[in-house]
Amino acid sequence: MQRKAYVPGVVALLAALVAGCTGGSDDGGSTDDANPGEAGTTSAAAQPGRYTTLPEACGVVSRSTLDSLLPGVKQLPDEPQREAAYAGEATLTYDTDRKVGCRWKVESADATDHLLLDFERVVSYDNAVSDDSQAEALFARKVTAADLPAPAVSPSGSASGAAASAAGAGASSGPSGAPSASASSSRAAAGKPSASASPSASSTVTPADLQPRLLDDLGDEAFVDDALGSSGSTAKQRTVTVAFRTSNVIVTIQYEEQPATVGVTPDSEEMQDKARKLAAQLVDSLSS
Repeated sequence: MQRKAYVPGVVALLAALVAGCTGGSDDGGSTDDANPGEAGTTSAAAQPGRYTTLPEACGVVSRSTLDSLLPGVKQLPDEPQREAAYAGEATLTYDTDRKVGCRWKVESADATDHLLLDFERVVSYDNAVSDDSQAEALFARKVTAADLPAPAVSPSGSASGAAASAAGAGASSGPSGAPSASASSSRAAAGKPSASASPSASSTVTPADLQPRLLDDLGDEAFVDDALGSSGSTAKQRTVTVAFRTSNVIVTIQYEEQPATVGVTPDSEEMQDKARKLAAQLVDSLSS
C-alpha cells in the first residue's frame, strides 16, 4: 500500500518539473545563449548642434557699435528718439527658438543707414543628419544664392583656395572654368564688380581685396557680398552683406547706406570693415 501511494507522487513531481521547464522556453524570453548586441539594436542618432537657443537680436549689438554703423543716431534731437533708434525693431517670427532678427533705420544729414540682423538656428529632423551638417548644407545654398564672382587668377593660372571655393559655389562656369555669360550678367545687374578686373584698370573699379568673397576668419565659414545699386536720379545705395555659420547657427548681417547727395558713392571698404567687425563681435558673443 505504501508503494502504491509513493509512485503516483513521484510521477506528479516529475510532471510539474517538466511543465515548468517547457513554459520557460516558450514565453518569448531570451535564453542564456542569446546575444543582446546582435538583435534589436539601432544606430546612434546624429549629434545635436551646439546651440539650443538664440540671443535677443535687438539687444545683442552694443550702442558703441550702433553709433559706428548708424552715425545719424547721435544727430537725433531728443533722447526718446535716440532710445527708439538704439532699440531697433524686432522682425516678425513665429518661433524665437529657431529664428530671430532685428532692423534699424536712421536718417542723418549725410545719409540714411539701414541695418538688418538675422539669426537662424538649424535643427535636423533626420536622425542620420546632424544639426551641423544640415546648417552646412543651408549655408552652401546661401553662398550659391549670393552669386560670388569668380576669383582672380594668379600668374601661375591657379586661384587661392577660399576664392576658388567661392567661384565653385557661387558662379556657374563654362568648359574652360571661366564664369559663364549668365553669371557675369547677373553680377553686373546687381552692381557687383568683376573679380578679374584690376584696381588700376579704372578709378571706379573696387580693389580686388574688396570683392565679394568667402572669408576664413569668421566662425566655421563665412562670406561677404557687396552690391552697388544703380544711381538713376538718386544717390547710389550700397548694400554689404556678411553671413557666417558657427555650428548650427547661421547669422546674416545686411548693412545698407544711401547718401543724401546725388553723385556720392558709399565707401565699400568702410562699410565692409564695419559689417565684419560686427560679425566678429557676434561670433564672440555666441561662443561665450
